Amino acid sequence: MQALARCLRHLWLDADDARRALGDEAIDRLEARVAASEREHSGQICLCVEASLPPSYLWRCLVRSEPIAGVVRDRALTLFGKQRVWDTEHNNGALVYLLLAEHRIEIVADRALARCAAEPHWRDLVAHIAEECKSGRIEQGLASAVDAVGAMLAAHFPVEEQRSDERGLPDRPTIR
Repeated sequence: MQALARCLRHLWLDADDARRALGDEAIDRLEARVAASEREHSGQICLCVEASLPPSYLWRCLVRSEPIAGVVRDRALTLFGKQRVWDTEHNNGALVYLLLAEHRIEIVADRALARCAAEPHWRDLVAHIAEECKSGRIEQGLASAVDAVGAMLAAHFPVEEQRSDERGLPDRPTIR
């Protein structure tokens, strides 16, 4: 019965539901927060809020009985690549991924950034953000993620003096 409920939840939700969950004003505030953070470091932060898993990922959970945590992590890694977060000059980008249907968060840090903190740090950060989102405070959870990742980037990758004005990746959260 739980598998059927999961399937229906994912099939029911779409990008409009994700947009409504946040609201246009919250999306604007998160975009501004990412832009402000990126003025303090040379890294890139991307936010991605997805309402539900695509059918191929859902299939892995329902039919192949793969754990949802692994499937969500794989989806975040796929979007990390699709959004070209890995394509930063210093390999210091980060994707903050929220899957609304499961209230699951993943943070995917590129190689250089991943070396700056141990796995427990990322796990603790994800747990904090997940609690915010489960409590209905999605914007606050994502803002906390931007602040925490931004602080780590600022500490390890401060702004370079000869930086170009082109920032690379969009600051606006991707809603899927």
